[in-house]
Amino acid sequence: MKRILVPVDFSGDSLKALSFGIFLANKLGCHLRMIHVQKSEKFQIPFHFEELKNEIIHTVQEYFEKLIELHSSDYYVKNGVFDFKIRTGSVYREIVNQAKYGDAYMIVMGAYGASGFEEFFIGSNAFKVVNNASCPVITVQNELSQKQLKTIVMPIDASAETRKKIPFVAEIANKCNAKVHILGVHESADANVIGKIEHYMKQAEDFFIEGNISCVKSLRKGENNTLSSLEYAREVEANLIAVMTQQAESPISMFFGSYAQQMVNSSEIPILCVPNK
Repeated sequence: MKRILVPVDFSGDSLKALSFGIFLANKLGCHLRMIHVQKSEKFQIPFHFEELKNEIIHTVQEYFEKLIELHSSDYYVKNGVFDFKIRTGSVYREIVNQAKYGDAYMIVMGAYGASGFEEFFIGSNAFKVVNNASCPVITVQNELSQKQLKTIVMPIDASAETRKKIPFVAEIANKCNAKVHILGVHESADANVIGKIEHYMKQAEDFFIEGNISCVKSLRKGENNTLSSLEYAREVEANLIAVMTQQAESPISMFFGSYAQQMVNSSEIPILCVPNK
């Protein structure tokens, strides 16, 4: 059985990610594992844990045991295991290593976590995980509305790698009975670039139709592919946006950071980043 890994630092974002991870584990039939990374062996009381504000808890292990007690009724995968690991060291390295050696199918984590706004400038652990993980990563800021995943936006650009996310998106869409919006995005008026994107969109459409997955196509030009994708996703009230970790970059996106990093930093909608490996 596959496993979903959820990093938990007890921030609001990480607990929202846990809720999303439970939802996906139920839909995909996965084991669910939480991980907390301490910078040292010394225990520090988490700054955010409204659910247990009246509890007297002394260790991270006790916090995890309470979390499992609180959420075990929400996790109902037959023969599934809902557990946790505690590690010490570099946050993103320990998460990435746990995912690799624990054979994680996917990581679901908060977009910012305990360091919050500061990490937007210094490079968040979330994006370090996205950039280094060998498995797909979903970053989460908000609670999943109505506990459903019905609309997935999948931007397609002119890079050959853009198509590598299609099978993974198809699996999630199939299990969640979601519609996929195949969104061609481009910053150029070059007919060759547009033609290539339209060709990739048709390949994606054929793949989804063959898998009996509902899909629609749309093509948009803008000054920035990230902004175009987010604008469209908001219009269709998407529950998830799927991108590659490495995307083709224009001079604009190279200045502001990669496409995936822009999405993680800018989107209130969960972002699925599929590694280009």
